[in-house]
Amino acid sequence: MYSMPTPAAPTESPGAIAQGHPRRWLILGVICLAQLTVLLDNTVLNVAIPSLTEELGAATSDIQWMINAYSLVQSGLLLSAGSAADRYGRKKMLIAGLVLFGIGSLVAGLAQSTGQLIAARAGMGVGGALLLTTTLAVAMQIFASEEQPKAIGIWSAVNALGFAAGPLLGGFMLGHFWWGAIFLINLPVAALGLVAVIALIPESKAVSIRGTTPGPPVQGDRPDLLGALLSTIGMTALVYAIISGPEHGWTSGQVTATAAVAVVVLGAFAYWESRIPYPMLDLHFFRDRRFIGAVAGAVLITFGMGGALFLLTQHLQFVLGYDALEAGLRTAPLALVVVVLNFSGLSAKWTVRLGMPVSIALGMVLMSGGLASIATMASGGYAGTLLGLVLIGVGCAIANPAMAHAIMSSIPPAKAGVGAGINGTLAEFGTGLGVAVLGAVLNSRFAALISVAAASLPAALAAADTAAEKAEVVDAFSAGLETSLLVGAVAVLLGGLVAAGLLRRAEKGDAELVIAH
Repeated sequence: MYSMPTPAAPTESPGAIAQGHPRRWLILGVICLAQLTVLLDNTVLNVAIPSLTEELGAATSDIQWMINAYSLVQSGLLLSAGSAADRYGRKKMLIAGLVLFGIGSLVAGLAQSTGQLIAARAGMGVGGALLLTTTLAVAMQIFASEEQPKAIGIWSAVNALGFAAGPLLGGFMLGHFWWGAIFLINLPVAALGLVAVIALIPESKAVSIRGTTPGPPVQGDRPDLLGALLSTIGMTALVYAIISGPEHGWTSGQVTATAAVAVVVLGAFAYWESRIPYPMLDLHFFRDRRFIGAVAGAVLITFGMGGALFLLTQHLQFVLGYDALEAGLRTAPLALVVVVLNFSGLSAKWTVRLGMPVSIALGMVLMSGGLASIATMASGGYAGTLLGLVLIGVGCAIANPAMAHAIMSSIPPAKAGVGAGINGTLAEFGTGLGVAVLGAVLNSRFAALISVAAASLPAALAAADTAAEKAEVVDAFSAGLETSLLVGAVAVLLGGLVAAGLLRRAEKGDAELVIAH
């Protein structure tokens, strides 16, 4: 839905949409560049922690807030950012996101204190929320329905590329420059993306906030400011409770109070959205079995994968002895498989041939098998881990784009930004929950098997006096890793079966309606 020169007609005709934008592949490259900037920053900071600790005198709590300030702000604003893009224009919000992200990167790179860096990271989170929602929304708008699976596959592959390239880029930059360079490297990329967005990307917005009539918003439509405020507070509180649970304890006053705030505020958000005629999030979406299936699958896939990959990185560093850069290189095969299969269009062809339910089930079975392979073979060295990473990569290449497409296609095009916000929020929620829960499973199993008193693997190794005690600690960590990875594998498998079953029932119901008419 592309804007025309006349203000009275903000979108092009359906025929133009069906054919796709003539420069759609070039535009996809531009929005993927903008998206990559955000994704790199999600992972690049992890390798700079030792430098920040030494040069800024950052305490452990400071480091946690440097990481969490970004993710909390971003996850809290995703839904509101998507709604703003639908109402005010996705190109405008994409430009705003690049500008905010660039300014935040500049301030972060030149920060002289931990407080300045934390504030800059929060500002970058605002820009990141705008970029992540608008990129997927624009991709859905510029491609015809038959090309959307391949386009979303490429968009999804950029996620994997950012995951793999972040630690590698961070390690390279820290090896040649000071720590601020990991943020300043964003500036030329953001500037290039800004110029390309202004020159190439057409404006698109909802024809009506209700999506029912063409032309300007109808009388009574207005921004859902209270809904935006409630969703932001609720999601921020929920993600914070999940992040802080493993550190402070799930039954601590801080965690339970934050979780209670999240439940109350999100409940108020749902009540408000069901009562107003212009909701930011139309709760009728949740009556669609296709949408419910995709949502359930998305949460469980990110739960299993996010938590498992977080733990796998610890295994590579603490058990197999790789440094951060080497660990990044050894997890890269997963991302490379995803990139190859999605950029080549193979995964999109498989999805078209197999159908969405079967594709999602197959992909998540492969991912579950990969996690099980790592769980049962990781103690034997890197070979078992490599096999698991390849299986996970193939599964991700098939299931992730199909899942994102299922969510976006079950939502009206006028709400593409909200759909992208839902997709991003589910990913943030599932990943945070997976890290917390699978981390708790690992720590519980680990603590039960060691004889020394320690809360973490490095502390246990430091407390071990003999080689036998150190071997016991490593074996206990490997056993805990196996248990937690198997829990993740079960979650991914269940997610695949639930999502595929609901999507299959939705397709069957649609077919029956077509026959009836």
